[in-house]
Amino acid sequence: MLWIIDLILLAALWGASFLLMRLGAAEFGALPTACLRVMIGGLCLLPLVIRNGHSSHLKTRPWQFLLLGTFNSAIPFTLFSLAVMAISTSLTSVLNATTPLWAALIAWLWLHDILGIRRWLGLFVGAIGTAMLAYDKSAVAPVAALNTTETIFGNHAETLAIGACLLATFCYGIAANYTKKNFNDIPPLVLATASQLGAAIFLAIPAIMLWPKTAPSLQAWLAVIALGVFCTGIAYALYFRLIARAGAPRTLTVTFLIPVFATAYGSWFLNEHITNGMLLWGGVILLGTAIAVYPAKSVAK
Repeated sequence: MLWIIDLILLAALWGASFLLMRLGAAEFGALPTACLRVMIGGLCLLPLVIRNGHSSHLKTRPWQFLLLGTFNSAIPFTLFSLAVMAISTSLTSVLNATTPLWAALIAWLWLHDILGIRRWLGLFVGAIGTAMLAYDKSAVAPVAALNTTETIFGNHAETLAIGACLLATFCYGIAANYTKKNFNDIPPLVLATASQLGAAIFLAIPAIMLWPKTAPSLQAWLAVIALGVFCTGIAYALYFRLIARAGAPRTLTVTFLIPVFATAYGSWFLNEHITNGMLLWGGVILLGTAIAVYPAKSVAK
């Protein structure tokens, strides 16, 4: 039963990522925050790859690893870092739970996977919940500013932030199916490491160009370091250990625990208000995801 401890710890780490992204992006900006996260996370995972004797794999497909890192980390981490500046971290974590829905839909369109009636029902329920969450303004609680940094979304910030989250999870879905199609012969830990390092390369120049003119505070630095070390490096290592211990179907249940921790962190540390609308439509999204992914043989993150 040790896998249950791993599952709860993983959910706690990934749930904290939304809080830490907001604390970091408030001073670093979204893109530098994402770049620091993947760079630190990749460097944390690299020693594990070397210790396991898999470092040679990192040299085999550099361009494919770069593409994987772009869609699996660079783009979605940047979009989530933007979104948490306009909507609550709890709402962002709920929208993150649409990842398996996108993965299933893209697998059907791209890899011609067969979706049974249950999965189509799950996709429909999840889509309804997402649409209503975006439409119901009472479901989006206002976010208090952490400093004078302004979101780039401007007018209709909340709606555009929700769109950014959905685009991020769409990228996760592409990355999951790209991995399934091209990397069956690569150890999962190597994929996690290569994707983070690939994302760091993709984001490096834009991050330097957009580096904040005002030196970030110690709190912001600690937030991005914790984001990279704990929520990326250690979390990915824990993720693959959990798959080995409990199997992919049980590991998939972390999707439903992440919003619980993210909501608690947002309430405790940012005084975020949880609305009835968010609970209702967020619950519908999680229900749709549960219906869609329950029969799945593998997990997509």
